[in-house]
Amino acid sequence: MKLAGRRLLQTTGDVQGIKGMSARSCLFILCGAFRSGTALRMTMGCSRLRAFCFMLSFLPGFILMRTNNQGQLFSAIVESTFGAVGVRSDGHLVQEIVYLPPTFHEKAPTDAVAERAAVQLERYLSDPDYRFDLPLATVGTAFQQRVWQAIAAIPRGEVLTYGDIARGIRSAPRAVGQACGANWFPLVIPCHRVTATGGLGGFSHSDDETGFHLGVKRWLLAHERVAGYR
Repeated sequence: MKLAGRRLLQTTGDVQGIKGMSARSCLFILCGAFRSGTALRMTMGCSRLRAFCFMLSFLPGFILMRTNNQGQLFSAIVESTFGAVGVRSDGHLVQEIVYLPPTFHEKAPTDAVAERAAVQLERYLSDPDYRFDLPLATVGTAFQQRVWQAIAAIPRGEVLTYGDIARGIRSAPRAVGQACGANWFPLVIPCHRVTATGGLGGFSHSDDETGFHLGVKRWLLAHERVAGYR
């Protein structure tokens, strides 16, 4: 394990070792776990070694990837007010959409599906009433898909609580929250429209009130003209 980690840490500008993991998981570790000082928490079955190496690549004193190689994990990156949005595509389907911190910069799409996604993301970021129409990969468990279907039905300008969703699908709020955090296609499946009973709730497995992800959630709700979540 140590030897493998040392070899990965010595490899500059090569992202092949992390392409097998969820990009969302990498960014969660970077923007959430490290920032709050908590232990590394893996999601979606990520390798701890790979996630740790990815996190280190962005930290001062451990810059192991060239800046212009950060975007190699994504097929397109769209800049936004809160940072950026990354898209992963296999050329046929969108595989994942990820909120990215401001260290990521715009990247031209590498294929037609990524271009379609980038155009639609830009349109939504300009017009909250824009409706996505993208070919999405089939991911998640049967339960997660039920939660995501319920979330996709929430209109712009409205929110539901975790409890509301749970009652609708006969589940528990905590399980709904976990499924929200596991959403591979944020914005297309608008999990930012799901909040806690007494406030904003979490977002992308993060509950840090001053953190990147909850900042994104606040921005999105304000963009959609939902009051009360500043």
